[in-house]
Amino acid sequence: GGFSYSDCWVDDARLVVLNAQDAQARGADIRTRTKCASLARHHDHWTADLIGPDGQTQSVRARAVVNAAGPWVTEMVENAGLGKKAAGLRLVKGSHIVVPRIHDHDHCYIFQNTDGRIAFAIPYQGDYTLIGTTDIPYEGDPAQVKISDQEIDYLLDLVNGYLAKPLSRKDVVWDYSGVRPLYDDKNANASAVTRDYVFDLDTGDAGDRDGAAPILSIYGGKITTYRKLAEHAMQKLAPVLGNTARDWTANAVLPGGDMPDGDFDAFLAKTKATYDWLPEALLCRLVRSYGTAITEILGTAASCAELGAEVAPNLYEAELHYLMASEWACSADDVLWRRTKLGLGMQPDQVDAIEKWFAAQTRLDRAAQ
Repeated sequence: GGFSYSDCWVDDARLVVLNAQDAQARGADIRTRTKCASLARHHDHWTADLIGPDGQTQSVRARAVVNAAGPWVTEMVENAGLGKKAAGLRLVKGSHIVVPRIHDHDHCYIFQNTDGRIAFAIPYQGDYTLIGTTDIPYEGDPAQVKISDQEIDYLLDLVNGYLAKPLSRKDVVWDYSGVRPLYDDKNANASAVTRDYVFDLDTGDAGDRDGAAPILSIYGGKITTYRKLAEHAMQKLAPVLGNTARDWTANAVLPGGDMPDGDFDAFLAKTKATYDWLPEALLCRLVRSYGTAITEILGTAASCAELGAEVAPNLYEAELHYLMASEWACSADDVLWRRTKLGLGMQPDQVDAIEKWFAAQTRLDRAAQ
């Protein structure tokens, strides 16, 4: 037997970029590739030493600190010198594989495994299927996480129990892994550890009547509740900072999402009519990636030639300039994996062409200065 239900999907990397864009538009100073090397607490403020991508250190001052460092949250608590032990954190690795598309419709599948877990097979980037995920306790540097041979075999064996045409290792065109920083609820089963979030608001020593500059550390959480988590975090901080602002994000759209009546299909049809010279596959990718911000990329262009050089297949200079100026991209990896997933179809020489393009832009910028 079977059943169907509706769910939502999101490109997590683009979600991060769009939130950063939104924050910047509202006055935030976004610092990519910047490390917080140290924190120092004072009575009414914090100072933080930030190391930028150029290696230079800058000291900044803040009324409060939100420690949303994910798998590094406990490390930040220790670096802040709070004189207390950080709450427990469970690192759990989740891995995925991508294979050539296994079915020709837009539905995804849930496969039940004999160990009680499930796996998903989801249509991905048009020509592929995404299969995942795993739940494995993880130790080590979260920045170095990668899929294991055992995980690949686990996912293949799981889905092959349902497929008429089995998959093998040679079908895997890409894989990726992440670390879930889960609050340690002492559950022995990694799959059953709570995905909910826990806050720790520290306002200084209990003996300090007026308190001290606050730091809010966030343990756990997941992508589907990130906005609710953010609202809850501000509800925690607002009274300490003397702020009475109300929550406002519940019905706010992210950059590019301001389509009339929220109708994606209608906006896509209108965009096709406006830019009828653009190959349909490219136009659909741009609309799905950038929404209404597509006009910032295409502007008044009336042909592909007016988008600049085609640096790699279906990747024109106009899009690269936009990603540099508006989405903090500065390398081929930024473009191919973090801002898009075009890396799935790129050959090494094409990747090299994009890197050379960024290098040339860097030289031009330096010359202009």
